[in-house]
Amino acid sequence: MALCFISIGSNIDREHNINSALGVLEQQFGQVQHSSIYESTAVGFAGDVFYNLVSAFNCTYKANEIALKLKQIEADHGRIRSKEKFSARTLDLDLLLYDQQIINTENLKIPHHDILNYAFVLEPLAEIAPNHQHPIKKLSYTQLWQDFDKSTHQQQRIKHFLSK
Repeated sequence: MALCFISIGSNIDREHNINSALGVLEQQFGQVQHSSIYESTAVGFAGDVFYNLVSAFNCTYKANEIALKLKQIEADHGRIRSKEKFSARTLDLDLLLYDQQIINTENLKIPHHDILNYAFVLEPLAEIAPNHQHPIKKLSYTQLWQDFDKSTHQQQRIKHFLSK
């Protein structure tokens, strides 16, 4: 079984979409662990604030199969893919890690580049997997988060957890 980590984000009807996605993930993959939920400002565009978290699960699916399932969950939640990388979205699900594998294909890049570039991915990942190491950097997510430049990122951990 592979240990998988995915990032989850929404800034359109965010509480509903994230709650719904968490339920679907458990139906698809079984027991799923979740980080806290973080509220963060939109990055790269002017828009409503996001809820973000990272979830982890073990499964027997191949990485590309998981990525396809995540795209389908997004579509089922009304995700409209535009050519703009930074835009509002009902649901954004990205496969961040698949065990310690490094995958570099046209459709899938693991570890996901967002881990090292965005606080809304790295902080919840460091929370849920503090001692795991980045497959390329060979540093723990706690260390990567400690070293991360937080001066340009506005986010906060939400005290309450969403219910299913």
